Amino acid sequence: MRDFCVLYEQLDRSAGTGARVAALEAYLHAVDPADGAWAVTLLLGKRRKRMITGRRLREIALAASNLPEWLFDDCHAQVGDSAETIALLLPQLALAGTETVERPLAAWMGERLPAIAALEPAAQARAVLNAWASLPAGQAFLFNKLLTGGLRVGVSTGLVTRALARVAGLEEAEIAQRLMGGFEPTADAFHGLLAPAAEGAAVPASRPFPFFLASPLDPAQLEGWDPSHWRAEWKWDGIRGQLIRRAGTSFLWSRGEELVNESFPELVSLGEALPEGTVLDGEVIVWDPGEERPHGFATLQRRLGRRSVGGSLRRQCPMAFVAYDLLESAGADRRDEPLRQRLERLDELCAAVAQGHHPERQRLRGSVAVPLGSWEELERHRGRARDVGAEGLMLKRLESPYRAGRRRGDWWKHKLEPLHLDAVLLYAQAGSGRRANLYTDYTFGLWSHPPGSAGTTGVTTGESDAAGGAPQLMTFAKAYSGLDDAEIAELDRWIRRHTIERFGPVRAVEPLQVFELAFEGLQASKRHKSGLAVRFPRISRWRRDKPAAEADCLATALQLLEGLNPPG
Repeated sequence: MRDFCVLYEQLDRSAGTGARVAALEAYLHAVDPADGAWAVTLLLGKRRKRMITGRRLREIALAASNLPEWLFDDCHAQVGDSAETIALLLPQLALAGTETVERPLAAWMGERLPAIAALEPAAQARAVLNAWASLPAGQAFLFNKLLTGGLRVGVSTGLVTRALARVAGLEEAEIAQRLMGGFEPTADAFHGLLAPAAEGAAVPASRPFPFFLASPLDPAQLEGWDPSHWRAEWKWDGIRGQLIRRAGTSFLWSRGEELVNESFPELVSLGEALPEGTVLDGEVIVWDPGEERPHGFATLQRRLGRRSVGGSLRRQCPMAFVAYDLLESAGADRRDEPLRQRLERLDELCAAVAQGHHPERQRLRGSVAVPLGSWEELERHRGRARDVGAEGLMLKRLESPYRAGRRRGDWWKHKLEPLHLDAVLLYAQAGSGRRANLYTDYTFGLWSHPPGSAGTTGVTTGESDAAGGAPQLMTFAKAYSGLDDAEIAELDRWIRRHTIERFGPVRAVEPLQVFELAFEGLQASKRHKSGLAVRFPRISRWRRDKPAAEADCLATALQLLEGLNPPG
């Protein structure tokens, strides 16, 4: 635990990529394999199981101290995290001293923490207090985070993969492949992860390949290229997936490395129509065979995370798999072949499935190329993406291999410009981490109908008056990003001076500030008071030039929705 705590602090303090990779590499070189396996698991964010709630830890801390509840709550409001608040308050708890016992990280994760979580309340409280008394401050903080499942390390999967590759003397792509489909935190698994290529463990039949990720289009990269060297496709608004047929079994993996067989059983059944030793990369999307365009992402969300899918939901959300790459066929890895060749194989496979007799064969759709005679045509096609139910275009170099991770130059995504609406700030809540002392989580509203005069401010929330009463501001979206540090600090000061009501950690503010929100899409939603669900909202600019009465109303949002979903 001590060494992992030191690594965590190094990663937390380091701002540069090089310093973080160096810290990871040094740790992984020296770590015991059992501890290394758990460290990799935690660094990749694979295990965030909550064994005890933050509320329970708070109860234990309060019961062991003379601190009034209001003081603890004020401290929490300043820090923004229960685990850190308790770690900082430990000197105030006057805990009886206990001899420090250094336990390996694997012992904490595999034995001690689960044992504490299983105890009865009184025994559990004693065990937690003993741990707090025996651990240094930094380790006590980690203990709290691991127990509550809230540990987040500020390091990307790519940096962890790079450090592991350096330790093992392997290519990053090889390490990424070994990590796909799950990693068990055992010493044997850690040895297998770092083993020379010829000695690596047998690849499980269910294991997907690392996904190749596109980058936002950089037009300068296209200079000098003939469009005939590229393939354009629609960028569909589903979830990325790999459909695998190996060892007589089908597996469907999401890009987040989740096995989603239970949520999409008809696509798993579709896998039976594929030849043995096949892996397809594509999009999981709701698309009725009789319709020309797919359903929106909100419809797909009804299927996500489902452990059981009934007949009614299957009919309402008919699933399809849009295949746009062939990664494996006849058991052979095709990723090093040029895209042009992989697509030829994919076309042949899709045609064979369509001519077969499997009852789910119509759910497999091959990705169709968008004609690309000139770069001007690329922009024209992008302009009509919403007409076909897409969120933009993909651009792929026809001679490119299928790489691992995000590698610029071969695959580009050219998404539509976001939608925009001007909304009024209604509520604010403090952030977390380094922004725990600042109000950085914002809720915005739109007018129920246009205010009658420029001086109208209305009320913050409420139902629209069908009889044409006073305009009201309806909550519309939450946003957490888009402002720079100086703007956040300025807005934080304004929020504190213009709070009109408090609801726990949330402040209602005077409805005066207008912000332009950017977002990717809109969907009708019965769960939201405004009747609309917003996709990926963020702040695009602070409209200091605009009074609240000139912010947009729900009718404007509904017009955008109608444009996204034309009749017929």
